[in-house]
Amino acid sequence: MDTTTAFPAQSAELRSSGACVLPDWGVIRAVGADAATFLHGQLSNDVSRLDLAHARLGAYCTPQGRMLASFVYTRVGAEEYWLACSADVLAPTLKRLSMFVMRAKARLSDASAELTVLGLAGAPAAAWLGADAPAQAWDKLDRDGAAVIRLPDSGLGGAAIDRWLWIGPAAQAQDVLGALPALDMAQWQQLEVRSGVVPVVAATSGQFVPQMLNYELVGGVDFKKGCYPGQEIVARSHYLGKLKRRAFLLSGDAAMAPAQEVFWSEDPGQPAGVLARTAADGARHLALAELKIAVTRSGALHLGQPDGPLLQMLPLPYALPHDAETA
Repeated sequence: MDTTTAFPAQSAELRSSGACVLPDWGVIRAVGADAATFLHGQLSNDVSRLDLAHARLGAYCTPQGRMLASFVYTRVGAEEYWLACSADVLAPTLKRLSMFVMRAKARLSDASAELTVLGLAGAPAAAWLGADAPAQAWDKLDRDGAAVIRLPDSGLGGAAIDRWLWIGPAAQAQDVLGALPALDMAQWQQLEVRSGVVPVVAATSGQFVPQMLNYELVGGVDFKKGCYPGQEIVARSHYLGKLKRRAFLLSGDAAMAPAQEVFWSEDPGQPAGVLARTAADGARHLALAELKIAVTRSGALHLGQPDGPLLQMLPLPYALPHDAETA
């Protein structure tokens, strides 16, 4: 199956610059002497060595290795961590995490009412952040009580768009929004999809092992850290055998939503995968989909049913490993 490039970069970079509120994100605050130790034992990425200049992408999994939630998390003090996740999984995830705190000196709470999450993108955001702007993915800057986290770049027809996640007090968020051009939420969602980083939302919670969403390729899994729920399954998928499923970037003419199924023309009797993250671009639509690797090499992909709208494959902004390239 050929990979095609769509959505030319001309003028898209200008439309994808500025700042916007991200109402679909929420923030969990973890505080206490044992907060780092507790989180380190729960997430797929390292917490114990996390310093004030970096953030992490990590998965929170079931014992079977299926992702219940994903976090962009950072340390903001000696004993305080902020964990940003999809707002629609925050409450059940916070409840589940709190069950395992037990005697640990750690307090978990929903800080979404106090902390606003903004998306910053493009040259205006870079100029506003100045010379101290975090330059590499998952670098972090503490700025006036807010955390500014560099996200992986998002490609638009070959043009890389710089992006940051801003997490800070609601009053300061208004100052940031006033200092930068308004970025349309739909534009931000396109950048999110084109970055190739897939957050877990309520519709997909519990469905994927991290590697199915390419998490080890975008800095979301540390295979050298200690145990966490599902670690054995995640490690086995990495070290033994060939992975059969990966995340791929798709486009199409029909509206898409997370959890919609994808069908393959050469085996139409069963779904070949599922959409995990979607965005609209006018009449066109984008999605990151978890697919059987084999279906990406021949035939056609269809949305929702075997004779549903045709889907095209687009290139991801990072290279897939040998297993996906040769399956």
